[in-house]
Amino acid sequence: MKKILFIVIVALFSTNCVISQTQNVFSKSYDYVNDFEKILTQSQISELNTTLKSFEKKSLYKIIIVSTSSINPYTDFPDYSLRLDHYLINDLKLDPTILIVVSKELRQIQVQSIDLIRYKLSDDDTKNIIANFAVPEFRKGDYYKGLEASVAQIINKLNTI
Repeated sequence: MKKILFIVIVALFSTNCVISQTQNVFSKSYDYVNDFEKILTQSQISELNTTLKSFEKKSLYKIIIVSTSSINPYTDFPDYSLRLDHYLINDLKLDPTILIVVSKELRQIQVQSIDLIRYKLSDDDTKNIIANFAVPEFRKGDYYKGLEASVAQIINKLNTI
């Protein structure tokens, strides 16, 4: 009986540890640009922050950029991006209109957006922006220029209508 109780307690404790670890995967705070992979210079981060902050003040649309070298414990980049988006909305109350997650090391980019802007920025628009503005610059190794051009295109799309 003591062994069964011990096993149950260990199982419950280990389950709680796993749950708490997956909840704490993400950073405790986020700004407009969060370069965890260190692919941008400080001045590039500052310029993007200024652009995104100014755009939010004018339009009320919040764009957040996150670079990461790892998606552990997740194995799928879109799932990681979706979970990060939910974390930003539910836990940090940041409520981004658009979340751009990029990884130089993993060679991935994912854009999450809210449904309310789909009439201005469709999934096809987003794919075209990434394919034509981000990816070509990323291939050259210029992540700043790719992000800057993509953000400019997204802002243009959101400012229409």
